[in-house]
Amino acid sequence: MRAARITAYGGPEVFSVDDDAPEPVAGKGEVLVDVYASSVNPIDCKIRGGALRAALRYPLPRTLGMDLSGVVAAVGEGVERWRVGDEVIASPGPKTPGTYAERTVVKAGELGRKPKNLSHGEAASLPLAFLTAWQALVDSSHLVAGERLLVQAGAGGVGSLAIQIGKHLGAYVMTTCSAPNSALVKSLGADQVIDYRNEAWDEVASDVDVVLDALGFAEARKARKTLRKGGRIVGISVGLPERVKKAGPVLGLLGTGVAMACNIIGSRLHGVPSRFITRRPDGSQLDLLADLCEQGVIRPVIDSTFVLADIAEAHRHSDAGRARGKIVITVR
Repeated sequence: MRAARITAYGGPEVFSVDDDAPEPVAGKGEVLVDVYASSVNPIDCKIRGGALRAALRYPLPRTLGMDLSGVVAAVGEGVERWRVGDEVIASPGPKTPGTYAERTVVKAGELGRKPKNLSHGEAASLPLAFLTAWQALVDSSHLVAGERLLVQAGAGGVGSLAIQIGKHLGAYVMTTCSAPNSALVKSLGADQVIDYRNEAWDEVASDVDVVLDALGFAEARKARKTLRKGGRIVGISVGLPERVKKAGPVLGLLGTGVAMACNIIGSRLHGVPSRFITRRPDGSQLDLLADLCEQGVIRPVIDSTFVLADIAEAHRHSDAGRARGKIVITVR
């Protein structure tokens, strides 16, 4: 089958798009999926660049990708819910990537149904970013109606969904972005837009209940400054790639651990609950995503679309850091 695999760690040029990649087989509790579309996430670029190689050791070559929309091709032993021909979405965990390929195997419990009102490309843009935003705001922060939410990087993949989730939950949503993206985040439901290039966001935002921190620990003090009593911070970025680039994979990983500990201690000293989350695969939450899309609560924001053969160019575009929403990969 055709698959985009990395043959080494490095820039986008390490990708090789091959037509003779090994065919996966669904084992017990697993589902084989014909992948119609995938997407590029920042973690894909971090894995490709080697930022996580101290924690995740892959045999090379390795197929990357952690978003998919597709059709069930076969089911393994013990799988009861899914049938051949079902349209599904999924976001496998970082230990089992593989959606930059014509077919991949996913655990049955990690699959959700594809939203009926979206194309495969649109649907593939959502799973990882939605799970990250939902688990940060609902499972971790317990955001409720009437609270004030600050979403950093509101025009990004996670940020654009966090804004929509926050409005759905009844929160007053503030977000940071550059001026050209102001109209986009307002269309998603943002009540207050902060131009981070021309405004000090930590001085503009105030009385915040929940901060979705996408900037890492370097901005932790500023985030704490915006909170009201009883506020909380949930982080989705720890700055690991930057530390690995400076100090190497092992020392970079250790340095990130120290930074996380210092952030937790500093937050406790200020009386502010602060935690970092990593997205977990969850098929039931993806079913909820499908419901929200069909109800018009959630809509995808697509920056651009590439075919699988141009995966390297798609990663270059992601590395540039200027994408609005998600970068989609068409596989079929």
